[in-house]
Amino acid sequence: MTARHDPYDADRPLLMRCACGRHASEADHASAELRARSETAAFEAESQSFVEAALVKALFPQDALRRRFLKAVGRPTAMAAIASVLPVASLQAMAQDKGGALEKKDLKIGFIPITCATPLIMAHPLGFYAKQGLNVEVVKTAGWALIRDKMLNKEYDATHFLSPMPLAISLGLGSTATPMNVATIQNTNGQAITLHVKHKDKRDPKDWKGFKFAVPFEYSMHNFLLRYYVAEAGLDPDRDIQIRVVPPPEMVANLRAGNIDGYLGPDPFNQRAVFEEVGFIHLLTKELWNGHPCCAFGTSTAFIQQNPNTFAALYRAVLTAAAMAREARNRELIAKVIAPQAYLNQPETVIAQVLTGKFADGLGNVKTVPDRADFDPIPWQSMAVWMLTQMKRWGYLKGDVNYRQVAEKVFLLTDAKQQMKRLDMKAPDGAYPKFSVMGKAFDPEKPEAYVSSFAIRRA
Repeated sequence: MTARHDPYDADRPLLMRCACGRHASEADHASAELRARSETAAFEAESQSFVEAALVKALFPQDALRRRFLKAVGRPTAMAAIASVLPVASLQAMAQDKGGALEKKDLKIGFIPITCATPLIMAHPLGFYAKQGLNVEVVKTAGWALIRDKMLNKEYDATHFLSPMPLAISLGLGSTATPMNVATIQNTNGQAITLHVKHKDKRDPKDWKGFKFAVPFEYSMHNFLLRYYVAEAGLDPDRDIQIRVVPPPEMVANLRAGNIDGYLGPDPFNQRAVFEEVGFIHLLTKELWNGHPCCAFGTSTAFIQQNPNTFAALYRAVLTAAAMAREARNRELIAKVIAPQAYLNQPETVIAQVLTGKFADGLGNVKTVPDRADFDPIPWQSMAVWMLTQMKRWGYLKGDVNYRQVAEKVFLLTDAKQQMKRLDMKAPDGAYPKFSVMGKAFDPEKPEAYVSSFAIRRA
């Protein structure tokens, strides 16, 4: 991949040693601390039988008594009794249930440098891929069209996707139809509408006629949510405003130059605009749909069929990272881990504001929104159906659509639940939960009625 000039490189200070003096930088220190937490958890899980045996020995120090006890009640009963007073979170599946030899160990995984990719990125420096026997190179990529092309050309084995992209690619929208799959959702929420500071007096979207907005890709939640929002205000997104595709790392520069009036984009670039004092956060997209999907982790159906054990190993690594990212206590350390140039190449303070949810909004306020970004990995199939309705609504998808069939082929919900259970993570029930977008209920059982219910639409 050709290196791209990053306008923020020049602003980066020389790396200093960390406070403890044992690491080259604060990022290395944070990575080591997070890795220690992970290794401690894995050690405890993998050593469950050892811990149980030690407890039995402590309770019955005499060999003869211990043997009689185990013979009388049986090992399963003894272990259940111990677990009832000392529950040990078992991650043995992650360490032992390898399923078989890895078909491919050297992998390339693409990502766009945004906080949405946090689990996929942090799994690299924290060694989650390596623990699964994988040698993974995570490749920073310039834009979503390039991500798509590299997946189609098989240059990447798996990738950071926008959640609607695998649906679009599988259906042949914007590219040759090639079956793709969503293994996990990388993040929920994590987007915002950012406006240029000159528009502080134009907070009502009814006043945005003639505005130019950026989104990262046509087949994105960003595009669909922006369209939904302005249409609810009575504006036709194809006639009353302009929507153009701009790679996320270029959004702030375009806002500063006046090429756009705002964008519905991923973080950290909403917060970066505030940091640079060129923009303000109009609203977080969680205010439109709390818990909405944003990005995903996925690969081609062919890769899964040809490399099932490798795919399962990738699943375990990314799900483990997602579980760690969901914990609020880890967010500041994660910000240090993913801030360096190899990953997001952003000021740590900007990323920390996004991940912790305590942030300046550019309007003189400091807000606290803990779930501004979250990392719930469940690829709900009702989410896929909603995305398909928006493709139909705006004319990207024409003709009859078997919404459920497409959703269930592309979003691997059953696989995600199985892998979560093997990692001793709680897997939720169901496949098609209902939700609301801007107060309007969405019933995944009635997608065509939903499309037809909108006054402004192309379908």
